[in-house]
Amino acid sequence: MNRVPLKSIVAGLAASVVLTSSAMAGGLERGGYNIDLLFDTSRFATEAVGTYVMPQRKLNNVVDNSAADGTPGGPANGVKDTEYYLVPRLGAKVGIGEYVDCMADYSQPYGAHSNPGRNWAGANSNTETDIGSDGYAATCSVKFQAGKGQLRVIGGVSHLEVSGFKERLTAVIPPANGTGIGRVVLEDSGIGWRAGLAYEIPEIAFRASAVYYSEVQLDSITGVLDLTQNPFAPGLGGAVTPIFGSATMPQAFEIKVQSGIAPGWLAFGSVKWVDWSVLQSIALCTTAVGCSSATQATSLDLYYRDGWTVTGGVGHKFNDNLSGLVALTWDRGTATTVGTQSDTWTVAFGGSYTPNENVEIRLGGALGVLTSGSSSDARISYNYGNDLVAALSLSAKVKF
Repeated sequence: MNRVPLKSIVAGLAASVVLTSSAMAGGLERGGYNIDLLFDTSRFATEAVGTYVMPQRKLNNVVDNSAADGTPGGPANGVKDTEYYLVPRLGAKVGIGEYVDCMADYSQPYGAHSNPGRNWAGANSNTETDIGSDGYAATCSVKFQAGKGQLRVIGGVSHLEVSGFKERLTAVIPPANGTGIGRVVLEDSGIGWRAGLAYEIPEIAFRASAVYYSEVQLDSITGVLDLTQNPFAPGLGGAVTPIFGSATMPQAFEIKVQSGIAPGWLAFGSVKWVDWSVLQSIALCTTAVGCSSATQATSLDLYYRDGWTVTGGVGHKFNDNLSGLVALTWDRGTATTVGTQSDTWTVAFGGSYTPNENVEIRLGGALGVLTSGSSSDARISYNYGNDLVAALSLSAKVKF
């Protein structure tokens, strides 16, 4: 008979559902960082997760605040700002002897895709922005017997690659001379690390962990400023110009707790802080001059504040093959003067099917509310109401 323990089924399902919620968090968060596979009790375990997120953010009362780049015209209400996106994760874990566990994983921790198009009243601020990332990490832990349970010391390294582009209308010009669209294309990579502690009492499915994820410095951002569609732009009109800059991807700290609370029942919760305030205005300069606010060719203006994400939930093992759970997540919005990232409330749910002790299939979903707010800068002003977001997550784990 299949006797997969409660902590393995429900805790693994909790990790999948929490990932579904975190894929809708603030800042540039997509999959974030996750090391829960490291705690799998099998000697070998592999996992594949795909989360598809469907935000429905729309912009209203759009006002063009800058006459310098022309008046774009187009709709000022009901403008769809967000694109659907897929968040993948792949991981493999191996137990080395009795006390050491190591895992390697691939994820897309950061990203954003806004695509209101070229025919709306705020085209001089944004027509499309698409940022993506690839993260490769290795994490290990060493266990020690401590009282009724085991203490883990956790450490690892990661390599992060970030790339993307932004387009906006730089001027309304005669069609024969171009579209007026300017495009910035950027990329860079950096190294980070993670460290933490965890304490487990297997008999009651208890685990508490605290993990710190370091900043990743992007000190050599390179790319181009493409103004070939605007030959009349001052200085760089009609040219493709190399540009450079620097930025810091934020540090994060996360505490997670789970425990059995009754036969077949498990409660869990987590609190995560992300230092999104390190991303303010990123100056981008031509390679011919130094980079400062006075010499920049353009900039990426984010003006984030720190993010907080709080999750709580409960799971239940119905029988040796089926388990389920539900969770509630609050994510504090990171937008300040610009952007649409207000607070998000999400209800996530999921189920796990384990046909045998070697295979587990999990299906999760989430429904959330993107709360209302407003945004205003030198180029554009707008507001937005309470919008919906939905997500689906499918994962499979093979262990032996």
